[in-house]
Amino acid sequence: MWYSGRATASGADPVDQPPLRRRNTGSKQTAGLALDSLLHFRPTHTSVEDNMREALHMLDILPPDQRKGFMQLFSAHCQTRSCPAIVPAKVQHPPPEMLINLEDIPECPGDQALRHELLDKVVILKLNGGLGTSMGCKFPKSAIEVRSDLSFLDLTVRQVEYLNSMYGVDVPLVLMNSFKTHETTAKIIRKYRMHNLTIHTFMQSCYPRVIKDTLQPMPAGSFSQESQEEWYPPGHGDVYQTLYSSGLLENLINQGKEYVFISNVDNLGATIDLRLLYHVVDSEADFALEVVQSTRADNEGGLLVGYGDVVKPKLLELSQLSKDVLDDFKKRFNLFNTNNIWANLRAIQRLVAKDELHLDVAVHERVVSGTRTIQLETFAGGAMWCFAAHGHKVLACTVPRSRYLPVKSTSDLFLVQSNLYSIKHGNLVMSPERPFRMTPLIKLGQEFSHVEDFLVRIPHGVPNIIELDHLTVAGDVTFGTNITLKGTVIIVANEGSIIMIPDGTVLKDKVVTGNLRILDH
Repeated sequence: MWYSGRATASGADPVDQPPLRRRNTGSKQTAGLALDSLLHFRPTHTSVEDNMREALHMLDILPPDQRKGFMQLFSAHCQTRSCPAIVPAKVQHPPPEMLINLEDIPECPGDQALRHELLDKVVILKLNGGLGTSMGCKFPKSAIEVRSDLSFLDLTVRQVEYLNSMYGVDVPLVLMNSFKTHETTAKIIRKYRMHNLTIHTFMQSCYPRVIKDTLQPMPAGSFSQESQEEWYPPGHGDVYQTLYSSGLLENLINQGKEYVFISNVDNLGATIDLRLLYHVVDSEADFALEVVQSTRADNEGGLLVGYGDVVKPKLLELSQLSKDVLDDFKKRFNLFNTNNIWANLRAIQRLVAKDELHLDVAVHERVVSGTRTIQLETFAGGAMWCFAAHGHKVLACTVPRSRYLPVKSTSDLFLVQSNLYSIKHGNLVMSPERPFRMTPLIKLGQEFSHVEDFLVRIPHGVPNIIELDHLTVAGDVTFGTNITLKGTVIIVANEGSIIMIPDGTVLKDKVVTGNLRILDH
């Protein structure tokens, strides 16, 4: 199911549509029966896969279309328990013929008609399934204000509006939501009804958590608001299947759209690049992944490698790697996934229709209501292997760090809110006053980890960091106004101490420790 909205369009209002098929949980009797079913369910097969399949059917946990997708993940997990998904000896460097560098490919010709034609083929899709929990927020991450009272979603809308106005095109914005973000997002996007863009939304799958000890589903029945802690969205690798099953993929193809640009909604550097778009279309690539040179700060995500007896490009998620090979692989392979993906819509349609998109499964453990559970997820970049394995042309393009500005923490928020950047047409533009193009390394302590605490400790805005290389802040620290930080600055307030950086302070290559508090007299 997908929904669209625009001031000039007649799409159904997404907030009026039910996001999920739900069971009736209005009475204690219904819940009790479901729980009783679970307590009295006894596996009857020797195969854990058959037992899971039986439980899903007997307890009516998933509708048939989602049941198939979940069982594919569960079966893959069962296979990797006895046979590892990654054999380290088969990991090599990626095939050189599929590697390009953005700086080495030709600029897109300046012909306005050509640019119009290119952009008219494109769909922008933002992965919008996450909450801002890592920064202490309980609403969709895309709603967090990041610059000048503008949220991630506000900035994205500005970017798309500019493209539509500048080139006279209709580039649609598509949001893949999860059950955690869908209803709130539907309300938020109402404010864009008079804007110059079309917004489509669809919702990714919702799967039951699995009890680790028994490998049985945790929920006692189908999804309900009361049981939603027992459910999870299965990662952004779900984008291809749900885009297809929602009907939106076919709709976009019928509109003449040919390529989709997929990225995380919190990556402020993920914008349409005409040079890269021109190269992807001109070279007839079906899948292109943007990568950056990895740094020590890249601890969550994927490395691009070659894999197999017949070497094909593959993304290795760091979470998939055992500790005994992790450090070695991070030293050997230095191309890091940005999750900026360009893909041919018809190629996606063919692969999904033929059931040829089987992505690697990552296992994450969570304790829910005192029960150890696992959730099985896939990653969008993992599709590169499937595209290559079925004869589709794939590329990996090394891009500058300016195209990879994810905001995963308040340390990242500190960076993008600073004077290091300005906003132009919804895009972050680095200040020309910055003496070098690499961004500084920011490490804020746990006292800054929630957005509310961050704003209290930096009440007058982020300091001037144009000449900053590295900042570490730990403990009870508060910044005054008109602060300048240069070089390497380390500020540590030990337990029981308070450090208040006075107004107008300039710190260059300094370590500040101890106790410093300025009081009104």
